Amino acid sequence: MNDLTDPRPPLPEWIVDAYDVLCTSCFDPVDGEDIQSVSREHALTVLLNDTDISLESEDADYALTRLLERGYFYAVDGDLRVTTPETDV
Repeated sequence: MNDLTDPRPPLPEWIVDAYDVLCTSCFDPVDGEDIQSVSREHALTVLLNDTDISLESEDADYALTRLLERGYFYAVDGDLRVTTPETDV
């Protein structure tokens, strides 16, 4: 995610890892269904239950907050959605 062509500010690696976990666990299409959003509570549960990153509750909440502040996610009616950077066509 810390790509020179990515316009979003870089984040610490552990937060990028949390982002990757959320994108893989929450936003990947399942059975052809494109998932558009996920609740913050569900995202926190996913982060807390992931054994690869092993976050405490406060760390998971901080990671979500930073991802929102830096534009990796945006909130709509309490749900999180992934921000996709514009690409040159």
